[in-house]
This record gives sequence, structure tokens and C-alpha cells, in this order.
Amino acid sequence: MVATTAQPPRLKQRYDGEIRAALQRRFGYSNPMQVPKVDKVTLNMGVGEAKQDSKMLDAAREQLATIAGQQPNVRLARKSIANFKLRDGMPVGLSVTLRGVRMYEFLDRLMSIAIPRIRDFRGLNPRSFDGRGNWTLGIREQVIFPEIDYDAIDQVRGLDVTITTSAASDEEGFALLLEMGMPFQEAGRPGQPEERDEAEEERRLEEARLKAEAEQAALEQLKEENPDAYAKPEEPEEGESGDSEAQDPKGSE
Repeated sequence: MVATTAQPPRLKQRYDGEIRAALQRRFGYSNPMQVPKVDKVTLNMGVGEAKQDSKMLDAAREQLATIAGQQPNVRLARKSIANFKLRDGMPVGLSVTLRGVRMYEFLDRLMSIAIPRIRDFRGLNPRSFDGRGNWTLGIREQVIFPEIDYDAIDQVRGLDVTITTSAASDEEGFALLLEMGMPFQEAGRPGQPEERDEAEEERRLEEARLKAEAEQAALEQLKEENPDAYAKPEEPEEGESGDSEAQDPKGSE
């Protein structure tokens, strides 16, 4: 019996067959190893409410494991904070890191199924890069993932998805994710000049003009109410000194 080799994820196939070559042409890399790639994807979910009810931690852990396809780790508080009723060692969050096949499968589901289910979706914010080619997406509701049954969850929870790349800059990291299919907004893309919003600029100029006029009007009113305070000092007449000098008690000799 001949063993069959599992097919790599379709997003990995696209990266190897199309995306890598497109990035190499765009940025002119001399070495194929310079072409950026996704190194890992990290999912983080806060569970601050677990300090009141441990069942919430179990529910959140089950949901994140369902989304990621891998069991998450529990993040514990490193110090006690009395104001927040937080003790050292108390669970405050869940984290799971995906690499390889699971990473590519998750990204494929995220871009093709989950993100389009975001309510009133108008594109992802391209300004959320960290300066080193890594990008974080904040998700308000875990129910955008089809693996989560809305009727079975205890409450709506959010999570952060951080995509760590090997890119040397935000522009290269952005180009990688865009080629992979991440639906970014047009405005604010790394490497592109910011589009001028003429209406917004005109509004700011008008606000500045009105503020200057108001300040000038207030100054004029102060001058009317306190004319002495704003009066120009009189020039001393010729031969007179502005300062009083003490006279010689013996007089001139």
C-alpha cells in the first residue's frame, strides 16, 4: 500500500506558487530568503471575569480552542492590584500560537469566512502595524467564526489576532498580507502618501480662523474695560529723564 502525502493548505500553495514571486518582483529582492512570510499567528482573549466565576474561564478556553484548533494557554497575573481585585497568579487571559499548517488554515478561514461576517464591514485598518511588519486585528465578537454556535455561548467575547511576519518594514508586511487576501481599507496604507481630505482641512482652517477672531474680540473688550492697563507709556520730553534722580543735598557748587 502506497502512503499518500497530505496536500498543503491552499493558502500555503498560493504563497509558494504566486505570492512569493509577486513580492520578489515588487521589492526586487536579490535573495529569495528575503521575501517576507508569515512566521506565526497569536490569538489572545481576555478573561478578567474569570476571577468571579471559574466557569467563564472554561467556556472561554473551549471557544478559543474551537476557533484556533489548538488548546490555548492560560495567562496569569504577575502581580496583585488591590484596586482591580487582582491577585498574583490569578487567570487574566488565554493565548494560543499557531504555526505551520494550522496557521495557514486559520488565516484562510479568517479572510474568506470570518471577516466577511463582521457587521457593517468596511475594510480592515492598515494603520495597526507595529513598525516591524507585524499587524494586529481586534475582533469584537467571537461569533464571526463559523465554528462558534451563537446559541451555545455564555456571552460575547472579543479577541486579538496578531500576525507576526519576517518582513523588514510595515510596507513589506502590508504587501504580504494584501497579496494573501487581507481586505484592507484604501486609506492609511503603509508606503502610500496620506490622501488629503480637503473638506476636513477646510474645516480645521475655519475653526482656527474663528478661534483667532474670538481671541481678538476678547482682547479688544479688555482694552475697552481697562484702557489704562493697555495705554501706551508716554515718551519723556527732551531734557527730562524717565527716572527720578536723587538730588545732591549740598546743591551745585
